[in-house]
Amino acid sequence: MLRRALLMAALGSAAVALLLTGTVCLTSGCSTVGYLGQSVGGHLELMQRARPVDQWLADASTAEKLKRKLALSQKMRTFAVHELKLPDNASYTRYADIGRPAVVWNVVATPELSLKLKTWCFPVMGCVGYRGYFQKAGADALAAELRAQGLEVDVYGVPAYSTLGWTNWMGGDPLLSTFIGWPEGELARLLFHELAHQVAYASDDTAFNESFAVAVERIGGNRWLAQEGDAQALRDFEATQQRREAFRALTLRARSALDALYRDADLDDAAKRQRKAEVFAQMRADYATLKAGWGGHAGYDGFIARANNASLAVQGAYNDLVPHFERLFERGGRDFDKFYAEVKRLAALPKDQRHATLRAP
Repeated sequence: MLRRALLMAALGSAAVALLLTGTVCLTSGCSTVGYLGQSVGGHLELMQRARPVDQWLADASTAEKLKRKLALSQKMRTFAVHELKLPDNASYTRYADIGRPAVVWNVVATPELSLKLKTWCFPVMGCVGYRGYFQKAGADALAAELRAQGLEVDVYGVPAYSTLGWTNWMGGDPLLSTFIGWPEGELARLLFHELAHQVAYASDDTAFNESFAVAVERIGGNRWLAQEGDAQALRDFEATQQRREAFRALTLRARSALDALYRDADLDDAAKRQRKAEVFAQMRADYATLKAGWGGHAGYDGFIARANNASLAVQGAYNDLVPHFERLFERGGRDFDKFYAEVKRLAALPKDQRHATLRAP
């Protein structure tokens, strides 16, 4: 479910600081090490590993399966530019085998009786509801600190992230071994999602940014499969999509129940904790029923096993505004240029006004 990271809030700020001053400035002072430093260092390591796709295709030692996926990714890249009007730049024209299951590990946290994500703020790029680490040890260390403060925490690996186009002068965001082997429909959606982050970005608004990118990935992924995908890819995607929508509905029910519970002023904390446990138990029971209907398909077992306020809250950031963006696209005559122009206009508004305008009937 939570398969991506938007690392630009840290990476872009740190890169600017390093380039202009030779240091990284944190709220507590300036240091050449620390969180922002690991963000820059981690991305630079990826860039050093990455080689142009054409070189991989020409290399006799490259596995044929990888060659097919890389060639397919470039067709998707061209489709993104010409059909979806997404940026035409260096991103996703290079590939890196990073030798690990995730490129970044994200940390998210909430209070015990709230679905409000803790935020971290960075110069230039504003605040986001997560922190990403290129090494899991760093994510786990922060998670331990946050749990010691009484927060509920989730740590999850993600296979891709966006630098919002800020690093295209360095070669752009690369294709990675963490996702290149995905099924065709899922690979297309991921690439379209990450490129959408380069179109518009609203400071301090994770829900707006992620929901916009999810809307683009849905619209673009469906269009790719309809125009370019083969019959098997379409069948595979439809099966995955049915499971995804059923799981979203399940978790939305849980989030809605928890949100109402936490807002109930007539209940004390003890009663809320008891009811909270019941909501999570019901969600897990509902998932077991879903899974049985899927023939034992275990796609969301990890999420369910670690589910808490934090994991449900960040999932909401990826999905809650998506229907409003899809409606905005339809209202603009399904014209991507008009759609992106309106999203950019909304991104420039104050957050409350932005959401109210987007949600307006």
